Order: sequence, then structure tokens, then C-alpha cells
Amino acid sequence: MIRHIVLTKFPRDTPEPRIADIYAALASLTSKLPGAHAFTAGPSKSPENLERGYSHGFTIDFDSWADLETYATHPDHKELGAQLVALAEGGTDGLLVLDLEVTAT
Repeated sequence: MIRHIVLTKFPRDTPEPRIADIYAALASLTSKLPGAHAFTAGPSKSPENLERGYSHGFTIDFDSWADLETYATHPDHKELGAQLVALAEGGTDGLLVLDLEVTAT
């Protein structure tokens, strides 16, 4: 399984409903794609306070790298990604993306 992790630095004045709308659209897209599941998103609630400006994030699990590629190249993902970049502090500088292989234990 592949865990897709996206952290975002949003300017402090970014309306929470705007962020929630993008996350809702990403959740909807995830539910439509085979091999994509477990979308989770929201603002950080960490008591450690080590976010370093990355105030929000989301994860999606994919069954395979091919399923992640299907998501990454989907036109709806590209549109929503462009919206995230436009809202993020510094554009792509305000995004952090990690894709981790997760093995069953």
C-alpha cells in the first residue's frame, strides 16, 4: 500500500471553509477511483507544536503505485492541486508531499 501525504502552509487569513471545500472535493475524487481509499484531512491538532507552518494536511491510501499514478494524472486532481497551490503560502513552496510504502505488520 502507498500512503500519499500532503502538508500545506496556508496564509493565516485563508478561510477554513475554502480549505474544507477543496478537501471535500479530494475526498469525493478518492471515493470514485479504484484502489484509492481512507482519505483523511484537516488542520493539525498536534500538542507538540512542530508543524513549522504546515497548518493542514491530508492523506490518501492507494493499493499500488499504479493507483497513485491514476490519481495523480486525473484531471480533477490536477484542478484541485492547482487550487491548493494557488492558496498555499508561496505556491508550491507551501506544499510538502510524501509517498510512503506501507507494509502490513
